[in-house]
Amino acid sequence: INVQPRFHRPAKPRARAAPPAGEPILFDDTSSSPSAMNSQGYYTPGYNMGGPTNNMQAGPGVSNLFADPMANAAVMYGSSLANQGKDMVNKEISRFMSVNKLKYFFAVDTRYVMKKLIILMFPYTHQDWEVRYHRDTPLTPRQDVNAPDLYIPTMAFITYILLAGMALGIQKRFSPEVLGLCASTALVWIIIEVLVMLLCLYLLTVHSDLSTFDLLAYSGYKYVGMIFTMLCGLLFGSDGYFVGLAWSSCALMFFIVRSLKMKIVASLSSDSMGAGSSAKPHLRLYITVATAVFQPIIIYWLTSHLIR
Repeated sequence: INVQPRFHRPAKPRARAAPPAGEPILFDDTSSSPSAMNSQGYYTPGYNMGGPTNNMQAGPGVSNLFADPMANAAVMYGSSLANQGKDMVNKEISRFMSVNKLKYFFAVDTRYVMKKLIILMFPYTHQDWEVRYHRDTPLTPRQDVNAPDLYIPTMAFITYILLAGMALGIQKRFSPEVLGLCASTALVWIIIEVLVMLLCLYLLTVHSDLSTFDLLAYSGYKYVGMIFTMLCGLLFGSDGYFVGLAWSSCALMFFIVRSLKMKIVASLSSDSMGAGSSAKPHLRLYITVATAVFQPIIIYWLTSHLIR
């Protein structure tokens, strides 16, 4: 076998040498010189076998976020927008109702609620019906049991809806549509009642210190009687229903007359003289009695279809 010596041709220095066609190169030898991209200052991705640096341990993204003045400006701008939006919402709400005055009607405690419920169901034993004041400001409900509140009407309305759902379920007539109709009907009736009372006070030029929240509170107390009437009907049938209706109606009428009598005050208008001024107390009495008589009608209308 004739063996001829092979001579290697010295390779010309190149930036990148192409591998021979017949012998593919599996690994590049990078130990002799750094890569071209690294020598030009570019970042070469890879793992740092020596461990993370201090900047990586501190969280570079988080530190850069808080150190960036643009990010801080964006956070401050977002906070200012949120505060402006909150102020605008409070301003729009204050146009229709006073938030501080609304808080007054929910300033109750357990002792007040228990006493008020007893007065609503047994008003005949209560003697002092006058609302107390402190420096021309009425005391809060937790300080004066005669002060109107919105906590009991709100809770009684919710309880009425739940009790109506239970009554419909017992009679196999429950459906979300029927329950929603009961809730909307009860809410619409109380709104109509308050608007009618305000209209009567305005047309008859009867001055009163009753606010819209006061009228809403006195009108909402009927839900307590409605709950009592429905419970009597569910427990004792139709006979118990009518007995409960009679008791709650009489108690509520007595409560409304005694409460509104201390609130509605006759006023002498600028053009009223003689018999006109003496008729003002009669108008006050008519409005009070009409409001009281209207309560049993609404109680029967909203509860009679739930008891069978």
